[in-house]
Amino acid sequence: MKIALCQINPIAGDLSGNAAKILAWSRRAVDEGAELAVFPELCLTGYPPLDLLDRPRFLSECEATLNDLADALPAGLGVIVGAPRSNPSPAGKRLLNAVFLLEDGAVVAEVYKQLRPTYDVFDEYRYFEPGPPQEVVLWRGLRLGLHVCEDMWNNRETDPYHLYAANPVDALAAQGVDLFINVSGSPFATGRPAFREAIIAEICAEHGVPLVFVNEVGANTELIFDGGSGVWGPEGPLCTMQRFEESFGLWDTEQTACCGVAHVEEKIPDLHDALVLGIRDYVTKSPYFSKVLLGLSGGIDSALTAALAVEALGADRVVGITMPSAYSSEGSVTDSLALAQALGIEFHEMPIAPAVDGFTHMLAPLFAGKAPDVTEENLQARARGTTLMAVSNKFGYLLLTTGNKSETAVGYATLYGDMNGGLAVLSDVFKLDVYRLARYVNERAGRAIIPENSLTKPPSAELRPGQKDQDSLPPYEVLDPILERYVERHEDVDEIAAATGADRALVRRILDMVDRNEFKRRQAAPGLRVTTKAFGPGRRLPIVMRWQRADTPVPHAGQTHTAPEGA
Repeated sequence: MKIALCQINPIAGDLSGNAAKILAWSRRAVDEGAELAVFPELCLTGYPPLDLLDRPRFLSECEATLNDLADALPAGLGVIVGAPRSNPSPAGKRLLNAVFLLEDGAVVAEVYKQLRPTYDVFDEYRYFEPGPPQEVVLWRGLRLGLHVCEDMWNNRETDPYHLYAANPVDALAAQGVDLFINVSGSPFATGRPAFREAIIAEICAEHGVPLVFVNEVGANTELIFDGGSGVWGPEGPLCTMQRFEESFGLWDTEQTACCGVAHVEEKIPDLHDALVLGIRDYVTKSPYFSKVLLGLSGGIDSALTAALAVEALGADRVVGITMPSAYSSEGSVTDSLALAQALGIEFHEMPIAPAVDGFTHMLAPLFAGKAPDVTEENLQARARGTTLMAVSNKFGYLLLTTGNKSETAVGYATLYGDMNGGLAVLSDVFKLDVYRLARYVNERAGRAIIPENSLTKPPSAELRPGQKDQDSLPPYEVLDPILERYVERHEDVDEIAAATGADRALVRRILDMVDRNEFKRRQAAPGLRVTTKAFGPGRRLPIVMRWQRADTPVPHAGQTHTAPEGA
């Protein structure tokens, strides 16, 4: 039997558009001789549909669309489609995360997801009742172990702790299966594809049967899906597909010899492809933005963001504005201009001195007798932010925020200034990886798209004379490992100091900065998630709280926490 693997890029909430894509790919499957076509989890609604699932009209339209799709599918083709289903029980959540096997206008089989992930960015317990234990689907002489995404993730025998009591894969195998089929909406994070493939390989080796894995590709708001679909057998990959793009694969069940190539995970190329896909889908899946806009400072973050945006959308849809102040270096303008010329984007220079002078004059009576401090520095950042938002409003451009994860973590950013924007492209990329990505962009292009000066000059916000990032922060070679261990691994002071060799007092100071700036991150633009712990919906900490780490005293009544560089 030939099975078509349909790695599609659905749009959240676009029921008619997603159904049309499923129909078109199903027709292709028939043309190429397939008997069965497999699509990703919740592909009819797009994943994740979030609180659209609370809207009765959306659910009724989803049911009607599924019925219409079943009637329109090519005769004689079995099609596996993911969609929500009403829970027939009067108790529990109102929906089931379902997979339907459609054939000749009818639902031949239904399978419901048992394990509902409720951690990090996942919140399926909010919407879905766990399905009963799956039963093998007998179809055209094959015993199919059909299951949904998370249902295969509890199978790692070597794990010291299992999140769920049930293991749907083992339960299916005990019934006897010829073939496992897993339909997924598994988002990308660095290291995740290799981990996922290791789970699949373990299942195939343990049970001695192939596994067809079909994953969503594309981006829906913060989440980026890499695809990575394929077929694995007990000896290795039988069929593998492209990542970060829509892909159609055809596998014959008679084929048992390995001919697929295991995906090789390379951190920086993967980060690059994920971010480009994230920008492209954020903009093109939304009907609101004709172009994207960003401030160009001559620094590495804005340069990389602009280069990624051009790759995602084309140079004709990217606008850069440089906004020098009294403290900007000459390279702030010249490096920005060189970048814009190398990318071929629209470019404008708008000095902010008149706006800063106006605010300074307006505030002078109230600020009389007060020495200049971070307030005056932030006025410059807010003048830039207001300028960019004005252009965004006037022309309907999406403003891209350029701050990286290192800055976001410690609050080295200005609310209502450089934090303005609709999408934070690099908010989950540490500064050292920003440099690596920038060099990779130049290597791929075979030329210096990002100016060498942007890559080599010391990072600076240029908000006071001679300012450098290292005036307030340790070198990024020291800072980033500390932040990675605290934010992504949840380690504390002693563990981090021992692992990194950093001074314990420095580690404590950095961790304090992270904790004190939760209020800023809560107001930040949505960011593209590319690690297992991004700032955003997958990381939820209270802003107002009294719990402190063991090494930090609890503040007494009336004492407040203040971000070191202000808000």
